[in-house]
Amino acid sequence: GAELAVSIAPYQRWKQRLYCNPATDQYRQHPQDYIDALEEVIANILLTVGKNSGQNIAGISFDTTGSTPCLVDQKGMPLALTKEFENDPDAMFVLWKDHTSIHEANHINTIAAQENVPYLKHVGGIYSSEWVLAKVAHILRINDKVHQASVAWIEHCDFMPALLTGKLAPPSVRRSRCAAGHKALWSSEWNGLPAEDFLTAIEPRLKNYRSQFSPKTYTSDRAVGVISEEWAERLGISASAVVGVGAFDCHMGAVGGEIQPKSLSRIIGTSTCDIMIVPKQTLAEKTISGICGQVDGSVMPGYIGVEAGQSAFGDIYAWFAELVSAPAHNIIKASALGDVELREQMAQEINHNMLLWLADAAAKISPKASSVFAIDWMNGRRSPDADQTVKGAIVGLSLSVDAAIIFRGLVEATCFGSRAIIERLQREGVAIDNVIALGGIAQKSPLVMQIMADVLNMPIRICREEQACALGAAMFASVAAGIHGTVESAQSTMGRGFIKTYFPNQVYRDHYDNIYNNHYRPLANLISHQFKTETYN
Repeated sequence: GAELAVSIAPYQRWKQRLYCNPATDQYRQHPQDYIDALEEVIANILLTVGKNSGQNIAGISFDTTGSTPCLVDQKGMPLALTKEFENDPDAMFVLWKDHTSIHEANHINTIAAQENVPYLKHVGGIYSSEWVLAKVAHILRINDKVHQASVAWIEHCDFMPALLTGKLAPPSVRRSRCAAGHKALWSSEWNGLPAEDFLTAIEPRLKNYRSQFSPKTYTSDRAVGVISEEWAERLGISASAVVGVGAFDCHMGAVGGEIQPKSLSRIIGTSTCDIMIVPKQTLAEKTISGICGQVDGSVMPGYIGVEAGQSAFGDIYAWFAELVSAPAHNIIKASALGDVELREQMAQEINHNMLLWLADAAAKISPKASSVFAIDWMNGRRSPDADQTVKGAIVGLSLSVDAAIIFRGLVEATCFGSRAIIERLQREGVAIDNVIALGGIAQKSPLVMQIMADVLNMPIRICREEQACALGAAMFASVAAGIHGTVESAQSTMGRGFIKTYFPNQVYRDHYDNIYNNHYRPLANLISHQFKTETYN
């Protein structure tokens, strides 16, 4: 259970914002970034713990963002790894936050309603542009060359294990239960993906894609296979190392954060993913409306994995910090005062410190001292009731309002959005006793965590492990490799515990109840109505 080393490597093309266009909500990642980062991380780890220690590695598993799919050729190779398509964004992995497929998502919802089919019942009744079928349909529709070269898609979390084991041919890929069930409408109830006529109604160019997708999926305690000789040598690890079935970061992070029934695991970063494990008998045949899915075994074998989340969380804070710092940054860089190097240092200092300054200033403001409140849909709404066309809002502005007051209002808005998710789950019969928070914001922002505890009126435990998603992947790898017999055993041995618990401040309970019920929810309803979506409740 001891953590021997940690290594982090950035995706270099992503870092340069290549193949992305925020103005059109396009966010793509090149598969070569994944390969380069993998090699860099493993090399750095082995340098830390000793090069020969690679021979002691028994298993390796992957957590990734999702839904993050890519179109592949007949051999299962992502098109962007071929010469013809190496610079075509449509041949790359489409990140979850890419919302270019809103039209296709709406089309899926329309078809499901018109045909009265059950395919959306396990994903809350609404399909989202953050998910694979909408993304793939969009790429196939707009790019003839990519369509002609592709025969299937693969999720990021399935690609990495397939790559390392050499099992890339689409029909033979061991598909993740997590990815397939939550994002691709897979279910054992209809023996795999939805029927061919439903898929081709979404997009005719999806014809035959069902036959390339195995009707069987696998939980993450299972193995894809043994690492190939090529990759064992390339990474410097044991040729007998087992490669486990992949899953999404938030699902594996919940396991790494020692999730239990009745605990809501919140992986809090640029967005949030909210994960629960629910005993099968609790839900029985009931399906929860307006969430991102409930799938048998998607988080831990033996439980129904439940997912919800917010499309933007930390992204909202970063957006506002950049918004208020950009003018000063540009003015200083263009100024004739001082030398160029000094001006550059000052500009960078403003960018680096603005978020810290806003948080410190906001923490000094009494919750009852501000009239500003906001709606947290700056990147659309994931849960409850997915709708990527809705927008955020800031209201209650006056000439006495400063940046710190607005920032506090945005923090409170993200916490109100969190409360809406919890209330939906509770209304649908899922009991929640406490929250487990994971990620950088959870560990580094007392302001956000205390406001969240106050707004939710429940305790929030902060996971000690900063890389909880990677730890969860390691736990699954240990089970796939036979080191631990069960995921629960791996959690018990490898879990890092909690560093702090935030308890709600009852002084502010009535205040936040009032803002949430009498301001946040009515405004959210108004915005939803303006965009012709269902009432938010």
